[in-house]
Amino acid sequence: MGTFQRAVVILKEEAGRVPLPPGQVVGLVLDYVLERLHGTPVPRARGLQKVVGTGLILAGMVMTAWAVVERRQHTVGSFALGRPETLVTSGPYAVSRHPMYLGWWMIHAGVAILNGSYWALATLPAGVLVEHLGALWEEKMLQQEFGEPYLEYMKDVPRYVGIPRHRE
Repeated sequence: MGTFQRAVVILKEEAGRVPLPPGQVVGLVLDYVLERLHGTPVPRARGLQKVVGTGLILAGMVMTAWAVVERRQHTVGSFALGRPETLVTSGPYAVSRHPMYLGWWMIHAGVAILNGSYWALATLPAGVLVEHLGALWEEKMLQQEFGEPYLEYMKDVPRYVGIPRHRE
């Protein structure tokens, strides 16, 4: 079975286990409710807005799925995203320590742009803040779990976005 087919099988098996970040879920639900109560359309160029919004949503979905597949490939036993067996530093984890959060943020921003909603744009920073606090907690847990290799990984790979440093 090729890499793509294996990734599709893993995604189908793990789709129900992909964590939905609370900040983004609350933000998108709040956006939906506020938009229904008091819509705030953003003046827009419809064609460009659709392309950018859809592009961000798809990129976010790909980033999140890629991260799940990469983590699953490094798991031998029962797969639990919240309890990693090994330190994964390949795939999307080679460029971001938290690629799933990054993916969800792109999805949220894409929904905001696609729908032309000020509410979605307003809820995005709050969701990002909630997940950032979660990421800080996760990093402390991972430091305890993996020790020095995780500290080295933190020095080399940006938390969210940036240019990874590769030591020689």
